[in-house]
Amino acid sequence: MAATERTYTIPLRREVAKAPKYKKAKKAVSAVREFVIRHSKSSDVRIGKHLNTKLWQHGIKNVPHAIKVSTLKDDKGTIMVELFGAPKEAEKDVSATKKEAEATATPADNKKSNNNGKQ
Repeated sequence: MAATERTYTIPLRREVAKAPKYKKAKKAVSAVREFVIRHSKSSDVRIGKHLNTKLWQHGIKNVPHAIKVSTLKDDKGTIMVELFGAPKEAEKDVSATKKEAEATATPADNKKSNNNGKQ
């Protein structure tokens, strides 16, 4: 099964109107999560940092009335929700970054770390 990508415009106004003024942004985040769960038939939803920033952009009391998002469902059933048009971030290869860190470390750095603060 290949990854499925879809685009939705999520209406937030009705859901946010139900919340008190000091909880509107939090309610908007939960409304996005509920909308995606309802439309994608999966309960594991991750909200991207660009979408979260957009929802909280004008503070907790002033949220957008609607927001356009793109969803990506992977093979495991996890759904990643991100702001439509947000730059896609490449997956980081952990082993490659460790190798780069080891390669950049110099022998002098290793010598300093081995003396445990003694001179």
